Amino acid sequence: MSGLDRKGLLIAASAFVLWGLMPLYWHMLKAVPSLQIVAHRVLWCAVLVALWLLWSQGRGWFRAILAQPKLAAMLTLSGLCIGVNWGLYIWAVNAGHVVESSLGYFINPLLNVVIGTLFLRERLNPTQWVSVAITAAGVLWLTFNYGSFPWIALALATSFGIYGVIRKLAAVDSVTGLGFENSVLLLPALGYLLWAESSGQGGFFSGWGVGVDALLVFGGALTALPLIAFSFAVRRVPLSTIGLMQYIAPTMQFLIGVLVFRESFDRDRAIGFIVIWVALAIFAIDSLRRARRATSALSLAAKRGPSVQ
Repeated sequence: MSGLDRKGLLIAASAFVLWGLMPLYWHMLKAVPSLQIVAHRVLWCAVLVALWLLWSQGRGWFRAILAQPKLAAMLTLSGLCIGVNWGLYIWAVNAGHVVESSLGYFINPLLNVVIGTLFLRERLNPTQWVSVAITAAGVLWLTFNYGSFPWIALALATSFGIYGVIRKLAAVDSVTGLGFENSVLLLPALGYLLWAESSGQGGFFSGWGVGVDALLVFGGALTALPLIAFSFAVRRVPLSTIGLMQYIAPTMQFLIGVLVFRESFDRDRAIGFIVIWVALAIFAIDSLRRARRATSALSLAAKRGPSVQ
């Protein structure tokens, strides 16, 4: 593996580890209402990404998107989806649902396949259908045996899955897209924060303390930096490797929920998770095998050279 590949692998791992540690960070802001955490996240992420884009692309990046109404509409919708995802996730973490939140990101890759089938007319192979069926069985087990429908996990997976489909179809790079999405959410977030402060329901610079204020501001960086790192790494690391590495984050979140926050994880819940993990293992192995076959086919074609017509 070349030095550049090792660098890409390290940066990709860093992004997934940062995402995996997010529950610990948001938990430190438990005294702040979840909606205000989200609004601050939007505000400071927008500031950071705008400065980055201004430095790297100049002032024309925003006008370039507005000049494409279809692209602007798609990014507006994806911005709303990621806003819902952020809000639900932060609320879930601080309400004691870290384990269920991690389940949402475990099943997200499989849900992406289903969404691709429904909206992009992609076809599932038999192994993928088996993985989806086993996942559905695990969700049903959690619903009827654990005693509650895992709506947080499914809502997180669905909102992020729809977000992913839109971003796949939108012809824009990750950081520029994030900048526009945050600009869509910026005015409502800023308006809400101003109202909260003026009505006495906020505490920024007045009640929560310098430490909490600093965490709120830095939360914007923690939103933008992993995505910037991921967009850098994905161009240098094979997608099959990225696909397997994506389970680093929910695994860390799950362990934090069980070992650090001591959330309930009894036998019935463990069975449901194990069933879903089996489905993910089948899905991941199948994806890896297909990626290797595709790589081998390309290598063989390159060795043979162009065919003579």
